[in-house]
Amino acid sequence: MSGETTGTTPEPPVDDRRWRRVHPVTPLVRAWAAVVALLFILGNQAIDSIGVAGEVAGQVARYWWVGLLAFVLFLGVVVGFTVLAWRMTTYAVDDDAAHLRQGILFRQQRHARLDRLQAVDVRQPLVARLFGLAELSLEVAGGSDSAVRIGFLRLDDANQLRAEILARAAGVKARRARGRTDVAPDPEAAGTAVPAAGSEESADAPVGTTGDDRTGATVAAAHTDDASPVTVDAAVGHVPGPDGAGPADLDLPAVEAPENQVYEVPPGRLVVSLLRLPVVWLILLAFVGLGVAVGVTRNFGLLGSVLPGLLGGGAYLFSRFAGEFGFRAAISPDGIRLRHGLLETRAQTIPPGRVQALSLTQGFWWRGKGWWRVKVNVAGYGVEGTDTQHVLLPVGPRDEALTALWLVLPDLRTDEVAPLLDEGLTGDARSDRTFTTSPRRARLFDPLSWRRNGYAVTDRVLLLRTGRLSRSLVVVPHERTQSLGLEQGPWQRRRGVATFAVHSTPGPVAPRVPHLDDADAAALIAAQSVRARTARAHQAPERWMEAVAELAPAGTAAP
Repeated sequence: MSGETTGTTPEPPVDDRRWRRVHPVTPLVRAWAAVVALLFILGNQAIDSIGVAGEVAGQVARYWWVGLLAFVLFLGVVVGFTVLAWRMTTYAVDDDAAHLRQGILFRQQRHARLDRLQAVDVRQPLVARLFGLAELSLEVAGGSDSAVRIGFLRLDDANQLRAEILARAAGVKARRARGRTDVAPDPEAAGTAVPAAGSEESADAPVGTTGDDRTGATVAAAHTDDASPVTVDAAVGHVPGPDGAGPADLDLPAVEAPENQVYEVPPGRLVVSLLRLPVVWLILLAFVGLGVAVGVTRNFGLLGSVLPGLLGGGAYLFSRFAGEFGFRAAISPDGIRLRHGLLETRAQTIPPGRVQALSLTQGFWWRGKGWWRVKVNVAGYGVEGTDTQHVLLPVGPRDEALTALWLVLPDLRTDEVAPLLDEGLTGDARSDRTFTTSPRRARLFDPLSWRRNGYAVTDRVLLLRTGRLSRSLVVVPHERTQSLGLEQGPWQRRRGVATFAVHSTPGPVAPRVPHLDDADAAALIAAQSVRARTARAHQAPERWMEAVAELAPAGTAAP
């Protein structure tokens, strides 16, 4: 037997009464690939046996009972393994962590501490969608393979569990109600306010709903228009109990926090943006070149050497389209909610305080449309996550890109910062008023982009600008700075330039500016170290939902 946890701390004890089971068809959903492979092998064998069908039919007629017995035994083993795997997979949630137990021969027990929770995703692979099931993925800070995946559950149950986990991570408590006609908080917690999303009490965790596994009693933490904290008494109110209720616990369903849609990516825009990627033109040129080469040489063996690469490019385009299809972003007290996917759907909930860095990029072929792409680094996703997991906006006009930025950092939505963002997106040294850019002697290393490469600082964030053909603006909150570094090779030392880098959590965003003046780079690393320490020490409670509420137009509640 073996045990495994996602953290280094001892696992908190969990009452056995809290353990719940996943859906009974979970093993089948997870093993669908093996079933398809088995059917494929059997089909190939059947096709190969067509020539001796008569002889095979005679053997089957004589020994049909052997085949029937083998089938029954095989079916019994499969059913037995499935039932055993289902019974050995259980999960539980308490105020400290979410727990998962699984394994038949080798037992595995994992837990995700709620105080280290980074994001909560509801994932529906294609086969799971056929059964109406979903998997809950809890991303925590803890390196690679630190996620705890609970599944599969009914979609409604997965959404309820997500709301419960988010509320517990925010510190919302539910009282154990026994034989009562109303549900009230504990005496010592009576009148305690539910912390607002992003507040210091919630540790940047979202506010949603919660349920006590022992009682089933749940609390809905609603967000009010005036952004005032909601007491547990007000959130719960009077809940009628069943007739003749005795000592049994009340069972109340969890309520998911409301949300308002902010933007949506139309499928047409997504298709056009993919057709404007350089990989499309490379595929077309390769097809033309391959056709000409085969036509001239009559050597069809060239197809085998080139087609795999072309198919790989096509697979990349389709994965981008399928992963970002139907992309929608909404705001809720939980955080930023993202929904997307064609074959496999995914619903993400990202607390804004967990975003470590953000980038806005614009490829050369997107300039005519004025489109931008927004990505984020979120602690917990790491480099193992899919590219779509880190996307805050797949493709959109400048206004939507800035809206995505303001969802994470609403403090930047001011008239004073607007000119600075304009410089960061499209400016260069010839028009800059705030950015510090690379010196003229850096032309040897960056002949096209030396005027673009630069940085600027506000009291809230560090902005790093790079790229001429493909523009990029990286934004790093001061309090999210992990560490800083300077890189300077021998040629850079001779030219008096250095590369400045912010070491962020693993992800697609790499905050760095190449070939700054070495004096500017040294001054920046010294000043940024002080700003990062000060920001972490004096970070005030955030009222994130109140700050971004006006970004969602009235009447745009997401379904």
